[in-house]
Amino acid sequence: MIYTQKMLRDDALKGKTIVVTGGGSGLGKAMSKYFLELGANVAITSRNLDKLKNTAEELEKETNGTCLPLQCDVRNYDEVEAMLKDAVKKFGKVDVLLNNAAGNFISPTERLSANAFDTIIDIVLKGTKNCTLAFGKHWIDTKQTNTSVLNIVTTYAWTGSAYVVPSATAKAGVLAMTRSLAVEWAKYGMRFNAIAPGPFPTKGAWDRLLPGDLKDKFDMAKKVPLNRVGEHQELANLAAYLVSDFSAYVNGEVITIDGGEWLKGAGQFNLLEAIPEEMWEQLEAMIRAKKSNN
Repeated sequence: MIYTQKMLRDDALKGKTIVVTGGGSGLGKAMSKYFLELGANVAITSRNLDKLKNTAEELEKETNGTCLPLQCDVRNYDEVEAMLKDAVKKFGKVDVLLNNAAGNFISPTERLSANAFDTIIDIVLKGTKNCTLAFGKHWIDTKQTNTSVLNIVTTYAWTGSAYVVPSATAKAGVLAMTRSLAVEWAKYGMRFNAIAPGPFPTKGAWDRLLPGDLKDKFDMAKKVPLNRVGEHQELANLAAYLVSDFSAYVNGEVITIDGGEWLKGAGQFNLLEAIPEEMWEQLEAMIRAKKSNN
């Protein structure tokens, strides 16, 4: 077994309908594909309907599943309600909401306009709120149980991070929402969990985040103790587990999948790994000499 292989049995999500926001490309597409392979019906949403249609057609051919493309700007609550209505009309019910739609860019905060800051807040925090509120109210009103919401956050949701302040602010809010509703809405049969991924490069998102040759200069694998970036199937495996009934007792949890990246950055002396072996020997000799002189 290797980490790029599929984890769950083929029927693990049979009978479930899952809505994936931002499902037209990247990690959303990868997770949607695995959900379909495991027997789920999947609705993918984004603002670009043509892209969604192409993705849905591709995924259906690859998995023999049913993938419904639904145009939706998660920043607009009315569009979210319409999207939910269309998904229920098609599949009869929705069991899982995966809040994956996001936006980000790297910039010194003083260079950001108020509108630029709002753009990220609106997509990440307001969009997640809109979808969560619409789906949650629907499940409560229809008395549907055994439902779940899975949010994609980030490791800097709890540490913060320079140069991506709008994203850090928004993701922190999403994480707080996840943990809060895990308690408040559990009585309605809902579970809320989150995944905090480390580097999982996707062509579209990473090209926007690190344009030109920046992505070559910033080798993300070097920041990870395991010396590699994540494979999309690894994230899909974790997401599939968290939305499946195998995780029925997991609620209010955020699971980090980053190869130890954030811990490496958090440790005060972790930079000492750059010291070569021979220098350690010199340092030890100096320490021993100092002790003997004392």
